[in-house]
Amino acid sequence: MKVVLSTIGKFHTFDLARQLHKRGALKTIYSGYPLFKLKKESLPKQSVKTFPYLHAPYMRFAPRYTPARFLWEWQDRVWFDRFVAGQLPECDVFCGLSGSGLHSGRRAKSRGAKYVCDRGSAHIRVQDRILREEFELQGIPYPGVDPRIIMREEEEYEAADLITVPSAFAMNTFLEAGVPRRKMRLATYGADLGMFHACTARQPDDFNVVFVGGLSVRKGIRYLLDAFQQLQCKNKRLTLVGTVLPEMEATINALRHNPRIKVRGHVPQEKLKEILSASHALVLPSVEDGLGLVQVQALACGCPVIATQNTGAQDVFTDGKEGFIVPIRDAAAIAERLQRLADDPELSITMSQAAVQRVKSISGWDRYGDRMFQIFSEATVL
Repeated sequence: MKVVLSTIGKFHTFDLARQLHKRGALKTIYSGYPLFKLKKESLPKQSVKTFPYLHAPYMRFAPRYTPARFLWEWQDRVWFDRFVAGQLPECDVFCGLSGSGLHSGRRAKSRGAKYVCDRGSAHIRVQDRILREEFELQGIPYPGVDPRIIMREEEEYEAADLITVPSAFAMNTFLEAGVPRRKMRLATYGADLGMFHACTARQPDDFNVVFVGGLSVRKGIRYLLDAFQQLQCKNKRLTLVGTVLPEMEATINALRHNPRIKVRGHVPQEKLKEILSASHALVLPSVEDGLGLVQVQALACGCPVIATQNTGAQDVFTDGKEGFIVPIRDAAAIAERLQRLADDPELSITMSQAAVQRVKSISGWDRYGDRMFQIFSEATVL
């Protein structure tokens, strides 16, 4: 079996590519990243093809939330997809990340291959609805998802032989939107356990809370900040790791003089594992998140996780054992779980130990690789 992968960025697709390469099944992976940014991906040079001419400048220069950005994003996806379709080698399965695989998937099917649409988040129409509701709740103008992209993704869902998603939460949004269950497959992501492991002792006299991800409305930062304020703990600290999106700039800027809150911006993975290892809890309060990879990374570092039901948490850990799963938009629930960890050091230690044990069962990315290989094999006989 030979598989071609397509992703306009990197995401989890390069982890999948390495898994397929180990199994002798990778034909080619296409990316919108320039080749020099992919040199450390540990793949044969001849297996990696790129079309960075729109995506690289889009990532660097496109202004956020403007008509110009939406047009650029649309053209980026369309032209990348056309490039892949024009270069597509013979294969048994074409797996394209949603949003930029329509022409390629149809071309693969016309040549007798199977088309798998890989979606890392909720169904795009459900995602748009959740975000629209959240922006309205917070009184922030909603830029919306480009209607052309929504239509394009739904065409991909229709054209694909199978659709893969990383969590039961994401799966349920597709079923809610009317996609047949027979078309859906669940494959939960893994983590680089060679990189992420406990490497720094937690200070018993402090209580360190961390968030990792885009500082955005989607990630539920408002609810974390409210919960942290409610937390009654003398030596509490909150570290925010990630890029600040425009809709949160005023909120985050107002925090920069708070001695209990540190805004770190982007940090390399080597430093991230130190932050996670030193933290007593990772909070992921997203209102929509297909599967927050940082949850697995935190567990591998012995850091208990508090995450919402819309993050794929149920597919990663057990509520009350390695962390806590809470409803979306519920700062009080987050605060109550933080308080329990802060007040009960033994519970914190027990959850930390359970987290490390849980991640050992995930086997890095190997389990994900096995599952996707199985799905691709099933697709070839549909």
